[in-house]
Amino acid sequence: MSTMPSGFQRAEPQTPGAFLSRPEYAEVSREVRPAPPRYRNEIGKYSVHRASHCASCGRCVETCRFGVYVRPDGYLHVMRPFDYRCIGFGCKDTGSYCIDACPNGALKLSVNPAAETMGDHRWTPDLLMSTWAMAETGRPPGKHLECEVGGSGGGFDRLRFRFPDSPPPGLRREDISTRLPLNRRGDSRPGITIDVPWYGGGMSFGSTNIRALLGKARVAKAFNGFTCTGEGGYPERFIPYKDHVITQVATGLFGVREETIQRAPIVEFKYAQGAKPGLGGHLLGDKNTPSVAAMRETVQGVSLFSPFPFHSVYSVEDHKKHLDWIAHVNPRALLSAKVSTPVDVDMVAVGIYYAGGHIVHLDGSYGGTGAAPNVAKKNIAMPIEYAIGRVHQFLADEGIRDQVTVIASGGVRTPSDVAKAIALGADGCVIGTAELVALGCIRCTACESGRGCARGIATTDDELLEMVRIDWATQRLVNLYTAWQRMLVDLLYRLGLDSVSALRGRTDLLTHLDYENEP
Repeated sequence: MSTMPSGFQRAEPQTPGAFLSRPEYAEVSREVRPAPPRYRNEIGKYSVHRASHCASCGRCVETCRFGVYVRPDGYLHVMRPFDYRCIGFGCKDTGSYCIDACPNGALKLSVNPAAETMGDHRWTPDLLMSTWAMAETGRPPGKHLECEVGGSGGGFDRLRFRFPDSPPPGLRREDISTRLPLNRRGDSRPGITIDVPWYGGGMSFGSTNIRALLGKARVAKAFNGFTCTGEGGYPERFIPYKDHVITQVATGLFGVREETIQRAPIVEFKYAQGAKPGLGGHLLGDKNTPSVAAMRETVQGVSLFSPFPFHSVYSVEDHKKHLDWIAHVNPRALLSAKVSTPVDVDMVAVGIYYAGGHIVHLDGSYGGTGAAPNVAKKNIAMPIEYAIGRVHQFLADEGIRDQVTVIASGGVRTPSDVAKAIALGADGCVIGTAELVALGCIRCTACESGRGCARGIATTDDELLEMVRIDWATQRLVNLYTAWQRMLVDLLYRLGLDSVSALRGRTDLLTHLDYENEP
């Protein structure tokens, strides 16, 4: 059950300086701290049943190493099991199997049928629960959860790495770099480098809980990375984190102002979203609250559409005019263009570079929240794993591959997916859904409705907003990033590589399950 700090007020400060004195705007730490779920009975893979003849002897507390059983100081009885932490029947091999240790035979273990009702083929129950476990602990999940691939039968789920027998002599995990430079043009603009090869995707003010968005901004600051405003405007509450916030200029131009462009270290033009290319954005009226309407300079309660495409851009020359406009308004901003993945995406990428772009952001068809229609995300854009290789090779053939940063998104769920995208030819990734899952998303796909999100994440409803605390959201994301970075370093170590940049384009390290048995 959600708990809010005492004295919490809904009213927002009216000036940027007022935010700096609030506790949630304190310096953000990368330190891993426990961040339990908001619900006492979180969904887990297994269920532990305790019979009425349990004597509360405490043997289960002494035996279990995973925090399933707790008896606080001064309590006579063992608390109800936190069975979402249970690793299941594999615990028999650890020497700490509570079922056998119970002297009264009062414990019983079973698979939780509720867990199998969550998610879909891409976000399987195991991927959901493994992400929750990382967000709680800051560590890779146990072996009882599949944390690398889903059950889609395609895409990244059909790719595997070829690991050498042993890493090269002298390679140490602590020496492996995960840093990624974003400006490769060698121009007068800042040489921005981020500490991990991914950053937070655009989630619009109006689509997602502002406290979740602030958690994304705070983890971006902690990891010297970025998050993106999406197309809903630039809330003033982002100002303390302005050095880590990308502002987006989308076709609807909602909330686009000169001061927000001047504030941003990266400005991203959103030409299309991979989950709904050719359709544009759509915010239903019940999410268009007074604060959203004020930010987007529109009328409360009216459904808002972002047209497709920019009707001022029909050529590379038109695109260059857009980038020149931003370059004039903010001479220090890096320029990014987010595009979907049509069949000529390689030509689009080259055009972005010659128009002056620093970052080509490819958004594949697997992305988007539950608000994106399935008919679009499953049938229109090219799958991201095909688009990455196509763009990488074409840029290399043009002799400009090392002058542009290619960022991939649309279905990146795990650090293994990040590594696969980079091995296919990307420089880094943008993540979005994984961050929402870390905050408790169960993939019910009701994101488009104002009160549809049972976890209070994809909402603008005043009551549901209170289900998420900023400090809790921040810590969950810090823990997730820490676990991801650790897992990525371990993967690079097993591949024998000393940096994430050394992985780019190494398709020789990948194998596709469809072709494993071919001569």
